[in-house]
Amino acid sequence: MAKKHFDIEALWKIERIGTPSLSPDGAQAVVPVTRPSMEDNNSRTVLWLLSTLGGKPRAMTHGGDKDGQPLWSPRGDRIAFVGKREQEGRKDASPQLYVIPADGGEARRVATVATGIESYRWLPDGKRIAAVSWVWPELKGGKAQAKAFKEFTERKESGYATSESLYRFWDDNLPLGRVPHLHLIDVDTGKVRDLFEGTAYELRRPDPSAENFDISPDGERIVFAFDPADDKRIDGRFALAELQLATGRIDVIARDAEYDFAAPRYSPDGDRVAFTASHQGRKHTMPAQLAVWERSRPGSRSGRWSVESEAWDHEVQAPLLWEEDGQAVLFTAEQRGRCHLWRFDLPDRRAEALVEGGWVHGFDKVAGTLVVLTDSATHPGQVMACLPGQKPRRIERFNDALLGPLAWGRSEEMWCTGAEGDKVQVWLTYPPGFDPEKKYPLLHLIHGGPHTTAGDVWHYRWNTELFAAQGYVVAAVNYHGSSSFGYAFLDSITHRWGALELQDIEAATDALLQQSWADPARVFATGGSYGGFMVAWMNGHVAPGRYAAYVCHAGCFDWQAMFADDAWSWHAKELGGWYWDQPELVAAQSPSTYAADMATPTLVIHGAKDYRVPDAQGLAYYNTLKARGVDTRLLWFPDENHWVLKPRNSRLWYAEFLAWLKRHDPAQQPAKKRRR
Repeated sequence: MAKKHFDIEALWKIERIGTPSLSPDGAQAVVPVTRPSMEDNNSRTVLWLLSTLGGKPRAMTHGGDKDGQPLWSPRGDRIAFVGKREQEGRKDASPQLYVIPADGGEARRVATVATGIESYRWLPDGKRIAAVSWVWPELKGGKAQAKAFKEFTERKESGYATSESLYRFWDDNLPLGRVPHLHLIDVDTGKVRDLFEGTAYELRRPDPSAENFDISPDGERIVFAFDPADDKRIDGRFALAELQLATGRIDVIARDAEYDFAAPRYSPDGDRVAFTASHQGRKHTMPAQLAVWERSRPGSRSGRWSVESEAWDHEVQAPLLWEEDGQAVLFTAEQRGRCHLWRFDLPDRRAEALVEGGWVHGFDKVAGTLVVLTDSATHPGQVMACLPGQKPRRIERFNDALLGPLAWGRSEEMWCTGAEGDKVQVWLTYPPGFDPEKKYPLLHLIHGGPHTTAGDVWHYRWNTELFAAQGYVVAAVNYHGSSSFGYAFLDSITHRWGALELQDIEAATDALLQQSWADPARVFATGGSYGGFMVAWMNGHVAPGRYAAYVCHAGCFDWQAMFADDAWSWHAKELGGWYWDQPELVAAQSPSTYAADMATPTLVIHGAKDYRVPDAQGLAYYNTLKARGVDTRLLWFPDENHWVLKPRNSRLWYAEFLAWLKRHDPAQQPAKKRRR
């Protein structure tokens, strides 16, 4: 009996695992597990305990809907998490901090912070927590904040009035009139103190996560990244400061107008801080590198910092985690379309891959035990435990019963010669039961960014296995500009978007059409975000007939109109100038300029809550194609952002996507004469 192929229903039954947190003895890990529901059109996240020693997994929470960001206390007696619940007759209006006994029991709300909790870290004493909340900086005290929050949520006006350069991010308006402050919370008493109150300091406004700060091992200091500029922008250059908890004194410890600093992490002895440093003064595309600040000694000059990984042509990704001996730092970094966990030895300035991807999404290491969350193009996230002297071992089986019986295609990488004679990587995923003696359609999935990568990674919105299960050979090209292939390759497209990338995609198409299985009449190109830009670009630069149809999801169409996006301050850096100073240069990189040559059928998809690529881009592209008489179709979501996140909308997305390809597939239309 033939096995069933992977489909959209199975995709939305997968339990999605979050980053693990280890107990102080390394014997257990707590992970958030999200269970989507197509029937309810939502998802629910609960916490699970996993044994690194071989015990059976155990569900910890049941009463909440979105229990996330679990962290084990330093004492090992309880686990904190952020959730929205109803407890003691009160329903949370905003996410709050909870703790639950590690050996089981009911979760308890630590405190009620009217403005909510974004993220947090435990202090070493296990009695206090440092947490992030968006507050009105001119107000003092929790009562004043609670009063303002109540008035704001009950207001009848809906307008958003601001003078800020940075006022929205991805799909959210930033909280009106508020900034992210660090707060100190006593876990037992619920007492809350705003650590930045009365100062001009604040954390990063775009995504103020726990990676923006760290707590010293003695619990006396907090290091954090802050933007010293008065005008906050999405591309601000951050410095590092240190807060003395006993006195409230704040000292700037590392600042350089040429650099952007992020993700500070104290060494085990507290005398050094590891962080990432990107030399933005040299160029905006410069990678984040590992840097270390060292505290001054009596009689020596003030603290110094230095870049440690400058000779290593990789971008260092947060979070950073020191080894217990203080001689090395762990982090993830991409390499040739994969993402590994690395150990960077500071004395030797040498990097060693500890766990190779696929793609490593999260990790933790305590008491010699390492846990990692990793996936690949062929399987969703899995948690692996690496104990001293033992081989890595998987410690959960959440999705095995669902995915085990299904038929799967195989994935592989190939290389072709692309623009400027460079080797270009192409990931291929074949249909289940692939037979090279038969003919297959070719489907390009062009990644966004552009400075990201098509990786050996599981993707819920552009799932290569799902597309391959429909009978396509799926190709994902890592064109010039992609990350993980060195800085020169990534930076090569700056100020000339579209040119080299198109050569790479065309070279891949040429190479794949030489394969015996490839049907030249059934070649499709699709992409999202920058990938959407690329298929719009291709429509104006590639002769009709080369590709049977395009799909453009959240694609950039007109760079002048794109100035409405949340990342407008990057435009001149990427394109080479502002549209009012160099209109011809900007127009030359806009697909809209080449609309007169567009003739290939296109499905245009966009979400109204997309602030990175505003939906007017997709609507303008669709309207342009309609005006030109090109066969086109629009799928527009009033409640989705740059991605499509609701289960029912995702099912519709895949249905429209696949129906469009089928409609323009000659093999699906026997009465229509096929091209030769």
